[in-house]
Amino acid sequence: MTQVEATAPGKVILVGEHAVVYGRPAIAVPVRERVARATIRETGTGCVLAVLDLGRELRLMDAGDDEALAVVARATLARLGLPPNPGWRVELSSAIPIASGMGSGAALSAALVRAIYAQAGVTPDPAVVSELVFGGELLYHGTPSGIDNTVVAYDRPVWFVNGSPPEVFTPGAPFLLAIGDSGVPSSTRAMVDGVRRRHTADPTHYDAWFDEIASLVLAARTAIETGETARLGPLFDRNHSLLAQMGVSTPLLDRLIEVARAAGAAGAKLSGGGGGGNLIALVDEVTAPAVVAALQAAGAVRVLVTAVAA
Repeated sequence: MTQVEATAPGKVILVGEHAVVYGRPAIAVPVRERVARATIRETGTGCVLAVLDLGRELRLMDAGDDEALAVVARATLARLGLPPNPGWRVELSSAIPIASGMGSGAALSAALVRAIYAQAGVTPDPAVVSELVFGGELLYHGTPSGIDNTVVAYDRPVWFVNGSPPEVFTPGAPFLLAIGDSGVPSSTRAMVDGVRRRHTADPTHYDAWFDEIASLVLAARTAIETGETARLGPLFDRNHSLLAQMGVSTPLLDRLIEVARAAGAAGAKLSGGGGGGNLIALVDEVTAPAVVAALQAAGAVRVLVTAVAA
C-alpha cells in the first residue's frame, strides 16, 4: 500500500487586517510551529476524506458543494486530470487551532492539495496551490481577502494586495513573535461582514482608518526588510488602536495586549479577524519568557513563540 504525506503551516497577519479587504496592503507570515497534515493511502474503494480532529468522514462522491475540503479535492483532481473518485483514503489533521486567526482552514486545504499532487508525482507551483485553496476559503469565510491561502501556499512572508500578484519578501533579520490565543473562537466571516456594514454607514471614517493602516503596513515592510524590527512595536500598537476603533477587538483581547506590553513586549495587537482569536506581541530572547508567562497567567489558553525569517 503506497502512502504520501504533505503539510502546510499556520499563519498570522502582522499588519493590515480588514483594510486588506478594501484594497490596502497587508503582511502575513507563516507559523511553522503549527502545521496541518494530509496523508493519502490507496484503498481501491473510492475516495474518503477523513477529518481526524473532527471525527468526520466524507465520501467524495457524496459530499455536497458546501463542503470546503471536498470542493478543494475535486478541483485539484480535475486540475491534474485524475479520476474524480480515486481509490484513496485521505486522512487530514491539524495542530492549528480552529477559529483563532491562524489560517487553519487554508492550511488544511493546502496540505490536501499538496498531498494530491504528491500522489500524482507532481510538485505544484505555490500560485496553483493558493488558487485551489481559495475555493475552500470562499466557503469558510464568504468574502475572504485571499491572504490566508496565499501565505500558507508560499510558506514565506508575503506582501499582499487583493487583486495583485503576491510579493514574497525576505526579512533583513529574524525576529520573534509571541502568539497568544484568547480561547474565544473568532468568525472571520462575521467580523468582515460587520466591518462592511459599518463602512457602508460611515465610509469617511473607515476609509481614513484603512488609509492609515496602509501607511503602517508600508512602514512595517521597510522595517522588516532592513532588519530594523524594533520599529514594528509602535506600528503594532497603532494598528491595534485602529482595529479597536473599527469594533473588532474585545475587552479580553485588549486586556491580554496590555498584559503583554507590561511584561516587556515592544508592541502588541490582535491578529486576524478579531472578536476573539489571537494576539501577537513583538518580543526578543530576553522578553519572550516573561511575556509568555504573563499571558498564560492572564488567561491565554495557549502561547507559542515563533521566529519570522526567510
